[in-house]
Amino acid sequence: MSLSVTYEQYEKAERLLSWNTVKDVCNGKVFPNWLDKGSRFWYQRDIQKESECGKQFVLVNPRLNIKESAFDHARLAESLSNVINRQVDPDNLPFNSFTYINEEKAIQFEVDESTWIYDLAKYQCKQIRTKKVPAHELRSPDGRWSAFIKGYNLFVRSLETGKIIQLTHDGTRYYDYGIQPESEISAVVKRLYNPKIPPAALWSPDSKQILTHRLDQRKVRKMSLLQSVPPEEAKPPVIHSYRYPLVGDKHLPLAQFVICDIEQQLMIQLDTEPMITGLVSPLSPSCQTAFWTNDSDFVYFTKMSRDYRSMQFVVANAKTGEIQTLLEEKSETFLFTDLYNIKSGKGINVQWLCHDNTFIWHSERDGWSHLYLYDSRTGRLKNRITSGSWTVRRLIGVDEQKSWVYFTASGREPGRDPYFQHLYRVRLDGSDLVLLTPEDAEHDVFISPDYCFFVDTFSRVDIPPKSVLRSTDGKLVCELEQADIELLLSNGYQIPERFTVKAADGMTDLYGVLIPPASTNTECKYPILDYIYGGPQLLHTPKEFIWGGEYSVEQPIDLVGGAQSFAQLGFAVILMDGRGTPYRSKGFHDFSDGKLEWSAGIEDHVVAIKQLVEQYPFLDSEKVGIYGESGGGYAAARAILTYPDVYKVAVSGCGNHDQRLYLAAWGERFQGLFDSELYREQDNTRLVKNLNGKLLLVTGDLDDNVHPALTMRMVNALIKENKDFDLLILPNRQHGISVDVYFIRRRWDYFIRNLMGVEPPKEYAIKDPMFPG
Repeated sequence: MSLSVTYEQYEKAERLLSWNTVKDVCNGKVFPNWLDKGSRFWYQRDIQKESECGKQFVLVNPRLNIKESAFDHARLAESLSNVINRQVDPDNLPFNSFTYINEEKAIQFEVDESTWIYDLAKYQCKQIRTKKVPAHELRSPDGRWSAFIKGYNLFVRSLETGKIIQLTHDGTRYYDYGIQPESEISAVVKRLYNPKIPPAALWSPDSKQILTHRLDQRKVRKMSLLQSVPPEEAKPPVIHSYRYPLVGDKHLPLAQFVICDIEQQLMIQLDTEPMITGLVSPLSPSCQTAFWTNDSDFVYFTKMSRDYRSMQFVVANAKTGEIQTLLEEKSETFLFTDLYNIKSGKGINVQWLCHDNTFIWHSERDGWSHLYLYDSRTGRLKNRITSGSWTVRRLIGVDEQKSWVYFTASGREPGRDPYFQHLYRVRLDGSDLVLLTPEDAEHDVFISPDYCFFVDTFSRVDIPPKSVLRSTDGKLVCELEQADIELLLSNGYQIPERFTVKAADGMTDLYGVLIPPASTNTECKYPILDYIYGGPQLLHTPKEFIWGGEYSVEQPIDLVGGAQSFAQLGFAVILMDGRGTPYRSKGFHDFSDGKLEWSAGIEDHVVAIKQLVEQYPFLDSEKVGIYGESGGGYAAARAILTYPDVYKVAVSGCGNHDQRLYLAAWGERFQGLFDSELYREQDNTRLVKNLNGKLLLVTGDLDDNVHPALTMRMVNALIKENKDFDLLILPNRQHGISVDVYFIRRRWDYFIRNLMGVEPPKEYAIKDPMFPG
């Protein structure tokens, strides 16, 4: 029985794109807003209404086990309606956040770009004037100052008087203060669409000092993008240049740490050589590796060597700038602990403890990811905190008064997916290790400032989220929310199926998910799509319940590559992490060391597909396609060129097809310092002679992460080999093409026409979430 695809299936596929499905789940996660430094909190809960999801605000007192409305929603709506002259729905108030003020006798919130106060006893709303902090300024912890960049220098502004103080005076272009390196993978896009961003800086806890850096990019390689179609009518092409170091370049961005004293208006330069910056500033929240101590007396940070085989831990006196190197971590393969939390944006797992002159250090030195306790005066190891054949993932916090360390880890509980994160606590001396989240699932936790309670949202790809409140001894206090996925299911969402297969070595267990095609017919065989990401720095396979994505101009994201939409079109989609990916043992991860051509286990994908065809009779082993973007674009092209007998169709989006022309920080970490023979092996253009199937290459002409030249080099090589292929260049698109509606439709069409073997509906138009009209 042959397959076909209809216009109605395209409509269902569009309905399951990430920006649509994100609205289809109520109470998928609880985000607590802790009050003061205690354990009470409020959160926003969803209410399912006829045409949209409404909301209410809930106040929770864990000690008394009381969960109640944070305020009278109906009376607030009535009062607010009277003063803004429009009807306000009490079940969908026009704000998403608020603050208790005046000893919790009132709340403050923003509506229509104005600040309002609602008296909880008098049920009255009134508008007040406040001095707002622009989005490009960084507010101090005490709320009295904001920091910003102007003319290559760092300034602060008093939020009480408006007085502006210039803290640095000698900044110049490409030798300026408080800015991100332009190699941070979206420099041109941010310049075009969001020219003002907060400074790369870190306020001291007492709000008296700012840690920042002077970044030297003067000699860093200049790259350029040609914007062929500027938005202005009939405007000639525009060249956009930016600094972007390649593998082997002599000059990299160098950051010199400085501390600015607000009261004395002094700048202190730390007594250390400028440090190499990688993808982003060491002060960037997403990959933060520099911090203040709680007493504001010291800053501590890590310094990575260029080959990523050595990392120093350094502490600096905030008053004098004097430094002390407390330890140096070395490895024969790439170090990775500074990127352990890159996906969650939590920074490195290091913490300074003021009460007993110690610090916690994260290391994979024994082959597994674990925590160690060091003396902060001498740099000597005091004791291991954790040990065993399992993986510490994230340092959540330390209750210094009770000597408890809270962290997430995976792989410790037998019989479970080794990637599932659970919350644990252990004494600083390594004793009394306790599991706090017993459910066989992925756990996302938020711990209270007093370390007495935590909110735990747990789920699996096949089990919807539940959010509960627990005490930090692991006892369940109450259930907060159970996610409602009824609307999601009614729109055709396919529950993913978890699978385990053997790697190409025949011994190692690998874990993945399969999204089955909608409405499977036992008389039909369904084509397989392998959605891949070939980078060794990320876990690609979802572990929690996934129903939406993230969307921003700078870096839009679809977390599962439109897999649910493909299921509606009659494809089975697999996601899997092969050997060479993180969060198992160090040895498992090291399969990628010096072997980026391995693409995080393409060979493992090939043998996995053979096993899955045996497990699922409806899969068609003769119709296998592969797709991905960025590192996945590299891997998709690599796969069809290396295994042409397996992969018949590939869509390669913005692929970094030759690391010699990609960022130094990425290639030199994982492939090694430049060596012509080593880097020759990973070049995809060497394999184009093997192309037998259908290949679509895609790039955006404003991709400032993976330069379009990398795709054009593939084009050039394919032409030289007289190969048939397809090319799509997207004007004014940057790296995040995975959510570009035209690209999505063309990708659907390509697999339907070339893998399924039928004609798709002609020129189906997907509504653009950025321009819904």
